[in-house]
Amino acid sequence: MENFKAYRIRELDKKISARFEEMTVSELDPGDVVIRVAYSSVNYKDALAATGAGRVIRRFPCVGGIDMSGTVVESSDSRFAKGDAVIATSYDLGVSRDGGFAQYARVPAEWIVHMPPGMTLFEAMALGTAGYTAALGVMRMEQNGLKPAGGPVVVNGATGGVGSIAIDILSRLGFAVTALTGKESETGYLKGLGAKDVMLRSSIDFSKIKPMDKTLWAGAVDNLGGEALSWLMSTMQQSGTIACIGNASSFNFSATVFPLILRGVSLLGIDSGYTPMPLRSEAWRRLSTDMKPAHLEELTVTVPFAELGGTFDRLIKGQMRGRYVVDMTA
Repeated sequence: MENFKAYRIRELDKKISARFEEMTVSELDPGDVVIRVAYSSVNYKDALAATGAGRVIRRFPCVGGIDMSGTVVESSDSRFAKGDAVIATSYDLGVSRDGGFAQYARVPAEWIVHMPPGMTLFEAMALGTAGYTAALGVMRMEQNGLKPAGGPVVVNGATGGVGSIAIDILSRLGFAVTALTGKESETGYLKGLGAKDVMLRSSIDFSKIKPMDKTLWAGAVDNLGGEALSWLMSTMQQSGTIACIGNASSFNFSATVFPLILRGVSLLGIDSGYTPMPLRSEAWRRLSTDMKPAHLEELTVTVPFAELGGTFDRLIKGQMRGRYVVDMTA
């Protein structure tokens, strides 16, 4: 198999650097399945890894990228055959095992999902870990009893990848969605994804959060943590449910037990990294059917592989919206 291009992250003198390198499949980590990668995507975790802004890499050198979609070219596992279209996300990819920022990848079979009918390789990475995580959050809230008739739902960090897709999914499922954002200029974008209302974070006085405030939300998708999550906890309706997905603002938050014991609020932790395969496959199935976002084109920017390095700083600084899909052939 020919040499190929990979975006590899290294550490030298305790400093992180990342660059394109030529590799061969034999240099990749061991695995059951070799995939010719068609698309990858850029997640917040990828940006932290590649820039060293977050100490998320556990082994150097490592090919970055926690997401990939592509076609099987070799397999020693009977579940996958040459030519199969597949998805691989999360687990240890791009962190302690070579990931999706390479034109070929070698992955354990247990980490791979067959492409569901009705989804393309591109769509799989327009969704990627962000869409998959959003779907898990919505599914967990549904299991906890959340229904459109229960009342409005709110999504914070609304212009990010998870937030954008969560708005689209929830709107498609019939929920009245409020997008909570710090970017007034993105009001049109968020309403275009299906948000019924847009609420600015500047309208909330986070210094005056009460243990329990006026009830507003039947459900919430939290991508921020910190004071935004504290405020959500205080404003949930009776039996309201929160999917806690990210910490873009802070990994700390302050709350009392009162919303939990007096309103029956549920705070659900969403881990997309090590989801059991049956649930993982079901989430991807739903992303190809009733949860398939209607606005993937509007929330997606396609980046040539050669320009990957220019995306990370923008993402960390909150200067992007929606999703970056990486075209590994360009």
